[in-house]
Amino acid sequence: MLFSFKLPSATLILAAFVGTALCQFPPTPQEVKVLKSKFHENVTISYKKPGICETTPGVKSYAGYVHLPPGFLDDAIGSPQDYPINTFFWFFESRKNPSTAPLAIWLNGGPGGSSIMGLLEENGPCFITPDSKSSSILNPWSWNNEVNMLYIDQPNQVGFSYDVLTNATFSPADFGFIPEPADFSKGVPETNVTFMVGTVSSGKQNSTAHSTAQAAHALWHFMQTWFFEFPHYKPGDDRVSLWTESYGGHYGPGFMRFFQEQNEKIDEGESLEDGAHKLHLDVLGIVNGCVDFLVQGEDYFHYGFDNPYDIPIFNKSTYDTLLHSWRHRGGLKDQFQACRDAIEQGSANMSTICDNVVGDFLGVIDGYVTEAGVGDYDITHPAADPFPPPYLYGYLTQESVLGALGVPVNYTPVSIAVNQAFTFDTYDILLGGFIEELGALLDGGVKVHMVYGDSDYACNWLGGETASLSIPHSHHSSFSSAGYTPLLIPSSPERSYGLTRQHSNLSFTRVFNAGHEVPSYQPQAAYEIFMRATRNVDIATGTIPVTGELKTEGRKNVRGVKVKRGKEVKPRCYVLKRQTCTDEVWEGVVNGTVEVRDWFVVGDEEEKGEWRDL
Repeated sequence: MLFSFKLPSATLILAAFVGTALCQFPPTPQEVKVLKSKFHENVTISYKKPGICETTPGVKSYAGYVHLPPGFLDDAIGSPQDYPINTFFWFFESRKNPSTAPLAIWLNGGPGGSSIMGLLEENGPCFITPDSKSSSILNPWSWNNEVNMLYIDQPNQVGFSYDVLTNATFSPADFGFIPEPADFSKGVPETNVTFMVGTVSSGKQNSTAHSTAQAAHALWHFMQTWFFEFPHYKPGDDRVSLWTESYGGHYGPGFMRFFQEQNEKIDEGESLEDGAHKLHLDVLGIVNGCVDFLVQGEDYFHYGFDNPYDIPIFNKSTYDTLLHSWRHRGGLKDQFQACRDAIEQGSANMSTICDNVVGDFLGVIDGYVTEAGVGDYDITHPAADPFPPPYLYGYLTQESVLGALGVPVNYTPVSIAVNQAFTFDTYDILLGGFIEELGALLDGGVKVHMVYGDSDYACNWLGGETASLSIPHSHHSSFSSAGYTPLLIPSSPERSYGLTRQHSNLSFTRVFNAGHEVPSYQPQAAYEIFMRATRNVDIATGTIPVTGELKTEGRKNVRGVKVKRGKEVKPRCYVLKRQTCTDEVWEGVVNGTVEVRDWFVVGDEEEKGEWRDL
């Protein structure tokens, strides 16, 4: 879910992204099976059965790694890969008929965000209890009800994926817990809830992917090994879908288009590697994706002034000023284009031009959200937002959990190294071309479904709609002329959960009362959208088979449709997630003057009971 666009400097990026879930060193992995690749020298797969999270009788899950040695991607990524890539996965069989169920991959965004966040707080088989100690709450709307689900931590150094094991200490600072490499040869210091030790990746920016293009190469090689050599994936239905969120607006089209191109090269005998296998690409789903800032940029101003919940982030005067700053000759929009031109041309002053864009536009937007005191992932919530409940961070500190997963590293929710590399090394966050890749996917037969919670500001639904209408594909005019129709759920046929525009294989859905992580807010609606896309029926009702003639009818402009706010949410500081804490309470955490129980600051707010109470 995490997205760094709003932060203008390396220091500020820490504000949103530091939060390594640590407490102790992970135990030595036990009962791990290791397989050598039959096709690739020095490539291995290691895995085990965790026995946690998915406890539905008879349903299996496997957690492990695909290990790629140094040099394996040298030709693919355009620079020497002098570090190992150990990519973590957690695979869940479908609860129903796994041998004939299709497969879907889930990727969170960031850049640098772990997909375990999606697994444990959005759409996976289980949720974590409020004391952060158990994964015993089964999710009735888990996406593995009828689909095999594969969650992948990527690029390298994200989540449980790693390059080189590195010991570190972690201390609280203004922005979260800051990792510092440490030598424990003379002993390990005493720890507490605000001073911790652990083992993580190296943290080196030159030991991970620097762009969506590089990450696509690494993931394709992961898939070539996992899909065709992992012994517990033997599909009767070989369709593969990719669902991704937030920075997934880049990952989704960038990765899927790369896979499509590799399929074409395999057909032409020009594959990256001998014996490569084609992937049966079916659906690309994008949840609150930032696809192209140049296309979506102006909608940050429109949404900030006039949104579905009538919560203005700035007033009319500021709105007019921001619009002018975007539109006028030499303004922010032109600066965006100048940055892209500089990147394409390899201009010597690329850094100066693009750093200014990051600060002058993306940083400014964040400043207004901060001043308004609202959550950028849900404007109906406070800036110190306790939702989705952050219990997973404490859960993943436990020795028993790390042992069950067989991981040699502690959990890193978001990799600073990856975030910095994408933001400032290649300016990947500012690049375009992803909307065009969506068009190529559609014309190549891939179904594309875009889903946006309408209370999110970070990748807001207005910008998502603009992106959907900008996709250049052979049925562009038919999609653009389609109207919006209510999103209906069988259990509540009289209630509209949102609005959907669809023509044939392309849909755009606005989901009411949902923030950045739609499945956390509207689990049943998100599940229905996911399954309707999988079954290739219309997104709005799930009753009409998709054909080239399918076209929704209704209002073409729904930007004025207002939504009633949900109940009030108050901050509650969970010390492993800085974003849940007000500045005043966090100061007490840093100074060690607060009491912490189950990772919550005692007395910060009334204790909550169940997962969905918020």
